[in-house]
Amino acid sequence: MLVDFKRPTSHIKYLSSFTSDEWIKLALSNPIDILIDHAHCERKAAGVAIQLMFRYPSEPNLAEVLSPIAREELEHFEKILYFLKDLGHSLESLKPPPYGAELSKNIRKEEPNRMLDSFLIAGLIEARSHERLSLLALNSEDKSFKSLYESLLESEARHFGVYWKLAQTKFSKNQTFIRLEELSKLESEILAETFMMPRVHS
Repeated sequence: MLVDFKRPTSHIKYLSSFTSDEWIKLALSNPIDILIDHAHCERKAAGVAIQLMFRYPSEPNLAEVLSPIAREELEHFEKILYFLKDLGHSLESLKPPPYGAELSKNIRKEEPNRMLDSFLIAGLIEARSHERLSLLALNSEDKSFKSLYESLLESEARHFGVYWKLAQTKFSKNQTFIRLEELSKLESEILAETFMMPRVHS
């Protein structure tokens, strides 16, 4: 049976593809796996922000921007843990999709290109998370899940904006957008080639 899923009225322009109906159906059918996976995503996102602060300790205004992101990601991590606990579930290991690892392979090793790519890929991951949480918030029939997804959306949008603003602040606009377009196409290709499973990025 075909389902006409609701979609956001606006599209994140830096994403080169839309999430498929097949993913929405799979995610809605496996809400606990999606939540556990997203908890891992929040934890990893906090780690990315902290890692960048350690890698570039002398970079002006970087720690001031990334430290709040790391804290907020961990707050969301805890929020999902408590939500899962209330449902009788707990955090567990899940086989991760190859999405993050494949994207990271495209980070160039030499500076300052490494910094630019790191910012842009972190932003793309946050943008895809925002797009997919939006779809779940719009289409979930469970009010508690819908409310949780909605509560996470604003910060996801702010986070990808922060990473892209960092890139534009430290690199030329032309350089930033040319590389963003390249990485965005790669991100879509990775998703298209990945075996679909109930994960946020698969």
